[in-house]
Amino acid sequence: MMKPGTIILYTAARYIVPLQLLFSIFLLLRGHDEPGGGFIAGLVASGAMALYLFTFGATVTRDLLRVDPRNLIGAGLFFGMISIFPALLNGEPFFTAQWWPIPLPGGGELKLSTPLIFDIGVYLTVFGSVMLMLIALTETEER
Repeated sequence: MMKPGTIILYTAARYIVPLQLLFSIFLLLRGHDEPGGGFIAGLVASGAMALYLFTFGATVTRDLLRVDPRNLIGAGLFFGMISIFPALLNGEPFFTAQWWPIPLPGGGELKLSTPLIFDIGVYLTVFGSVMLMLIALTETEER
């Protein structure tokens, strides 16, 4: 239910949240080469969902997430752990970066790497942790 006088917040949240989530993905993907990465990208995504949470409430935000934040934390830790195995399987030191270039149509190339896998793990862990805290705080206020 919309509260009186909040039409600007509701409208702004509907436009700002998708842009903020897209920006968080941009930060995630450029992070292992330039400033950015999983931590700041996870915080930006959390900021987007916090705006949604404060606008529409905890129940609507949980429905939008579709995944329990605790599961996001677990998935993030899993991605962080699997990022170490390619180096170990190649007989290289722990956390040595591994790169897999994938040719794209048109002559380009996509470079997948263990730093990206690790950053995805950090992203999911930070996002899940912040959302777990924010949702828990707002749910206690709603009761």
